[in-house]
Amino acid sequence: MKLKELTDVQLVEQYLAGNSRCFDVLLNRHKRRLFTYIYLMVKKRDLAEDIFQDTFIKIINSLKNGKYNDDGKFIAWATRIAHNLIIDHFRKEQNLKTVSNDSYEADLFNSIPLADKPVEASIISQQINSDLRKLIEYLPSEQKEIILMRHYIGMSFKEIAEETNVSINTALGRMRYALINLRRIIEEKKIQLTEA
Repeated sequence: MKLKELTDVQLVEQYLAGNSRCFDVLLNRHKRRLFTYIYLMVKKRDLAEDIFQDTFIKIINSLKNGKYNDDGKFIAWATRIAHNLIIDHFRKEQNLKTVSNDSYEADLFNSIPLADKPVEASIISQQINSDLRKLIEYLPSEQKEIILMRHYIGMSFKEIAEETNVSINTALGRMRYALINLRRIIEEKKIQLTEA
């Protein structure tokens, strides 16, 4: 059987048995999704790359120390490790009082090149996306998480349910409440998110 056809659990088992190529397959299988998650949370590419590397070092150490339980959800486990490293980073930054007001200005909706749009449309689009990203910060953490996973990372509701250890109905419900709350915030703050 080819390594790429193995499940995450099988790859972990074979990696722990001494086959280092299995870890490469795990890394390649999940690196885009994990890096995207980290980048969306920290909003800086260099920092995201550092935390991404730290995440995989911690994953290797945790695997070797027997801290991975074989529940078949490697990506959820890896994402929790990344999430904890992100929190650690922001705590250190806050303790050093080096948090910049600019850290929330990243335009995360603008992932598609805007080369074909006129300059004015690009600026308006960037402003709308920036405003929307700021509004998402007002949501409760569970609702914010589901918006990021669904609309920024592009995960399905099934994947979100698995990663957050809830039912699909709960994930759908959180999305519904997130959208309701976003509409309420937009109305309360009298924000217009259109070009008109």
